[in-house]
Amino acid sequence: MDACSPACHDRGMVERRRIADSYSDTNVLFHLLRHVGWGDLVNVGYYTVPTLHHGLGGLGWFQRELLRRSLDLVGAEPGDRVLDACCGRGLSTAVLAQRGCDALGVDVQPEQVEESRRRFGGRPGASFAVADVTELPDLGVFDRVHCLEAAFHFGPDGRRAFLGEAFRVLRPGGRLVLVDFTWRSADPSTIETVDRDGAVRSAWCFEEIEPLDRYVVRAREAGFAVTAVHDWTRPVLERPMSLAGPVLALMRSPLGRRVLRSRWPGLRELSREDWSAAARSVVAHRAWARACRYTAFVLDKPRAAGG
Repeated sequence: MDACSPACHDRGMVERRRIADSYSDTNVLFHLLRHVGWGDLVNVGYYTVPTLHHGLGGLGWFQRELLRRSLDLVGAEPGDRVLDACCGRGLSTAVLAQRGCDALGVDVQPEQVEESRRRFGGRPGASFAVADVTELPDLGVFDRVHCLEAAFHFGPDGRRAFLGEAFRVLRPGGRLVLVDFTWRSADPSTIETVDRDGAVRSAWCFEEIEPLDRYVVRAREAGFAVTAVHDWTRPVLERPMSLAGPVLALMRSPLGRRVLRSRWPGLRELSREDWSAAARSVVAHRAWARACRYTAFVLDKPRAAGG
């Protein structure tokens, strides 16, 4: 069955719908997170001890901090052409444009691209298109490619394809910054023993997490020089997961839920069953996070063959 068959197209539509549902209120954890600051961005955030007080205003500050650190690694200069892969709601593309770049945000979900155009399409330097980053159309050549916390959705073949596509569209001397979850074990199938009932995988629509060493191998196979590998596990996974314990206690207590609802009134939408489901999801995510790393890869395309 060829790649353009109706059946394949239908499977792609189903997969895109599943991913879209992961970031909608059909996912009870996202429903809760939306009321405490998620929305412009859907990354997990970057938490340091001196900045924890920002949590009183919700989680959005930490998400913007993770985006800032990711874009700083990109090192784009004003005038650079940047491909923002899996741009989501478009804020990352808008920030690149604000920094003086010619930024093209692409996403496989038309609804996301439509929302990005509505919110940021009028800004100088920001444009948006529907595209599958594992099989890019002819979009020209880029100085930089940025992909923040999206590649875990792709699957192992998709991640390899994305690395190849990013290398192809980059000019010699260009850079890809890829920020993603990585698996501590060399065997990604061990997720079956961590996420036993598939709660985390079904919530966010993925099958397995790429092992760190295999990511490096795949990047080199695509032709990249691995310039830096930054371990952001502690600020992105370990610290917020340690804070999740007290939050979980609040979620499980009628008094605690009243406290949370008084701070974020939108949480009044959640039923008792929603709170129970969200608490179970938090427990599953804490176990899963202990088996993960969070890694920022800086991958450079050599200026000439052979380096």
